[in-house]
Amino acid sequence: MTEKEIFALCDRVREAVFALQRFLRHGHMEKVYENGLVHRLRNEGLPAEQQHALKVIADLFIKGIYDTSFSGVGRFCEAAKSFAKSPTHRVGLHLADEHVAQLLGYLRACRIEHGLLINFGSPKLQIRKYALSEAP
Repeated sequence: MTEKEIFALCDRVREAVFALQRFLRHGHMEKVYENGLVHRLRNEGLPAEQQHALKVIADLFIKGIYDTSFSGVGRFCEAAKSFAKSPTHRVGLHLADEHVAQLLGYLRACRIEHGLLINFGSPKLQIRKYALSEAP
């Protein structure tokens, strides 16, 4: 995918996220948002999938297989989270480092360069784009 196509896809996913947030608001379980987002993306004609079996491969051997809780749209993925303030968060509701690490792990394992991390759990929707790039 070209950079222009990635940004266009990112815009379509964000629009679906905002529409879902306006409808559901915050306070639901993560699975509710995940199902709702995949349903909306499929209605938009995007080939979204969820609970994808992810093979972790290193040195040409499968090191493990686990079900991920992310949605994939072609060569792009998004991880929908629903979490509120916890004692480990400093001020307010923030995307936690462990959720960022989880998304980046999905991207590396799937060899996908772009992804969105979404927090539906706070009163204010949080969405952040991440991109991996090859080191020169």
